Amino acid sequence: MTTPIEKLTNREKTKAIDSIRVDYPNKYSVGALLNYFEIKRPTYYDERHRIKNFVDKYDTIKTTIKCIFIDSHETYGYRRIHAMLLQKGIHLAKATVLRLMNEIGIDNTIYRNHTSTYKSYKGSIGNKAPNILNQEFNEHEPYKVVHTDITQIRLSNQKWGYISAMTDEASKEVLALSISDHPDKKLIFNTLEQLENVLPEHAKPIIHSDQGWHYQIADYQKKLKDLNFVQSMSRKGNCHDNAPIESFFNLLKRECLNRIKISDLSELKQLVDDYLNWFNSDRISMKTKGLSPIEYRKQALAI
Repeated sequence: MTTPIEKLTNREKTKAIDSIRVDYPNKYSVGALLNYFEIKRPTYYDERHRIKNFVDKYDTIKTTIKCIFIDSHETYGYRRIHAMLLQKGIHLAKATVLRLMNEIGIDNTIYRNHTSTYKSYKGSIGNKAPNILNQEFNEHEPYKVVHTDITQIRLSNQKWGYISAMTDEASKEVLALSISDHPDKKLIFNTLEQLENVLPEHAKPIIHSDQGWHYQIADYQKKLKDLNFVQSMSRKGNCHDNAPIESFFNLLKRECLNRIKISDLSELKQLVDDYLNWFNSDRISMKTKGLSPIEYRKQALAI
């Protein structure tokens, strides 16, 4: 929609006149354009002088914003960019950060490609643990509550890749992750073994999952018991009961996997490995006070 002339600022009128003079150098006189845009000659030339000598006081900050955005894999919105600027000692209002991002054309595109949801529920094939958490996701201390689940992604070779992950509820850190071309027991046990290797000796967390068949089998439940872990399960068919791990899988796909076509399992493993290194070490979250998962974990355990 074209803005009415009377609502244009003098600067906008001046820019419009200069644009017309460049596009149609011999068609319109300056006087005719001034009359059309309802701007006085002294005002017009004064605005031209100001535009020519304009110095953007935010030029350096805009460069910093661009660097932060690129380093975030082009995923950060204005809130997290604002938090990163504060870490660098640059204090601006969030509205100013948003305006500057718009001026330099930064837009964190959200890749919402539909991906098939893996459903591991096969009925009651073993014991079901109680839902200890009951959607109370308020743990602040690392290594107390761990969420686990499996997701799948279609590869361009028409095969599936299956991702099993375990995330810390407090820090959001991905503590363990395995990838396979089969969603079998081996995939789950590989993930659990990774968790066992990274947890400190004193940690005896709640392990929360859905009611997938992997988590009901006797071998899995015995392993958790041997490790003195406490098992918890969501209600049947209720993804909100395991929202933290669902949130991680959503981020993994939006910020990484849905952006490109992945040819095979080897490429999937490399992409996820690179993403996890960045996610755990560098990706800040407003839910963890503007810290990365590892930064949050270190601060929380140091208290």
